[in-house]
Amino acid sequence: MRVVSDANLPIGVFDSGMGGLTVLAALQRQLPTEDFIYLGDTARLPYGTKSAETVVRYARQAAGALVQRGIKALVVACNTASATALDALAQEFAPLSVFGVVEPGAAAACAVADASGVTVLATESTIAGGAYQRALLRGQPTLRVLGRPCPLWVTLAEQGSVASTLSDAILLVGVSGITRSPVSATSPSTLLLGCTHFPVFRDALQRLLGDGVRVIDSAQTAASTVAAALTEHGLASAHGGKTVFLATDGVARFQRVGAVFMGGSLDSLANVELVDI
Repeated sequence: MRVVSDANLPIGVFDSGMGGLTVLAALQRQLPTEDFIYLGDTARLPYGTKSAETVVRYARQAAGALVQRGIKALVVACNTASATALDALAQEFAPLSVFGVVEPGAAAACAVADASGVTVLATESTIAGGAYQRALLRGQPTLRVLGRPCPLWVTLAEQGSVASTLSDAILLVGVSGITRSPVSATSPSTLLLGCTHFPVFRDALQRLLGDGVRVIDSAQTAASTVAAALTEHGLASAHGGKTVFLATDGVARFQRVGAVFMGGSLDSLANVELVDI
């Protein structure tokens, strides 16, 4: 961890849109006395269909907007940006500590995976880039790893459509043939949600796939990683608890749909600032 010495500064969190709110919610649960600034780049989502060069440019701009406001750590709560831009951000904004979600998610999946392996579901860019596959194989070199892009899931989540017959059908298409089921009994029994939008479907996926499949997301593990690093370096705050929300477009929709990702009420997103980055 590269140390910024002021423990009273907030933690910066950004995502291409609202999916990173699942990571923010996990951070808030584990670090209830920390302040946060969350930026959703809703004007330019999704990142997952963009080129690597574009993702790096967008990530630098989003991170820069948070750094300008003063933060003690940066959490890249976007799997695509974590997979593509993490090293560039760490280099550009050193000595600020930059945390991603790929490595913690892979570690959590490796910890529970059996011989059948792991299926990674993510955006097109994340799957094509292979970041999760590499991270999983670093943890278990002989692990069987499958991957499939599920671009419709991001749109579905951003619309707040997480519990319907239509969403169930789209989820089942996404996992068809690559995850353990009565008709594919040899497929991996561990499902890694490699996009921060996807945890909103976790309960539905568990219901649809049954107890024989473990559904893992990176939000909780990423939050634990940040919490441990702050404590280790004496940067944990005991006097915060506030969160500032920023969005680059669609404030009203951010407030409405964001509550789904936060697992709470609209009150928690009552004040969202429109910003241009």
